[in-house]
Amino acid sequence: MKQEFHEIYEKYSSDLYTFILRLCGNEQLAKDILQDTMLKAMTSADSFQGSCSVRTWLCTIAKNLWYDHLKKAESRNSSAESIGETAAQGSLEECFADRETALRIHHLLHDLEEPYREVFTLRVFAELKFADIAKVFGKSENWAGVTYYRAKQKLLQLLKKEGLL
Repeated sequence: MKQEFHEIYEKYSSDLYTFILRLCGNEQLAKDILQDTMLKAMTSADSFQGSCSVRTWLCTIAKNLWYDHLKKAESRNSSAESIGETAAQGSLEECFADRETALRIHHLLHDLEEPYREVFTLRVFAELKFADIAKVFGKSENWAGVTYYRAKQKLLQLLKKEGLL
């Protein structure tokens, strides 16, 4: 079992780190979430049913850990700075504005109903193909594409309503 997880870590850690970094925009936080993801995967390996790829399973765990992090940060009424330093260059005000906008977009995404939220997340953040998304849901590739399009339209409407577009 230990050897299997070493192989899984070697095979998926780089892609998973990139995925997490895109979610949070902070290298140290991405490393922490990566380690937490691997630990959670190792301790809950029995719950993996094989209905999706290992990569998709790991990305789902990482995404949920990221959401947990956001909820904890929000419940502490912490500033955007506590979520982590951004990799982008610029003034402090720009960093906060960008971080707050990104955080608000993630909140809006979290407000989307299923399966739109999950399909959008798998397509944009995990960079899965529609065929892979379809396998996760046991649906057709066309269903995955249409659902992604609808999710994107709903998110755009929410962004316009919030004045972010």
